[in-house]
Amino acid sequence: MTNEKTFGLNAVRQVSVTAKVLDRAVMFYREKLGIEHAFTVANMAFFDCGAMRIMLAVPERPELDHPSSVLYFSVDDIHDAYRILRRRGVEFEGQPKIVAAMDHHDLWMAFFRDSEGNLLSLMAEQPREL
Repeated sequence: MTNEKTFGLNAVRQVSVTAKVLDRAVMFYREKLGIEHAFTVANMAFFDCGAMRIMLAVPERPELDHPSSVLYFSVDDIHDAYRILRRRGVEFEGQPKIVAAMDHHDLWMAFFRDSEGNLLSLMAEQPREL
């Protein structure tokens, strides 16, 4: 039996991303982003992305046909990741930039869109030299 007082959600296992054309979206996530394709069933394709799974899904009903939440992909070196993805044809909305200066690190981000128009981002926590 679950203890109601201590119960809390603590992990996201899967995120659904809307796809207008599933084959095109699968190619983008697999070929351009290099995420491991796990399996495809009906109008859905699944990708293993660390501890989380991304589900690309063709909307079954009009209320499900909307842009996804922003996915933030953690990378060690945002400048290298940016260069690699640009060489693969990913179009960014701007160059990587610092979005928050913290005490011990800077938070960098670079935004781009997938083949379906969903907003995605690279993010890196760059340690600051003290």
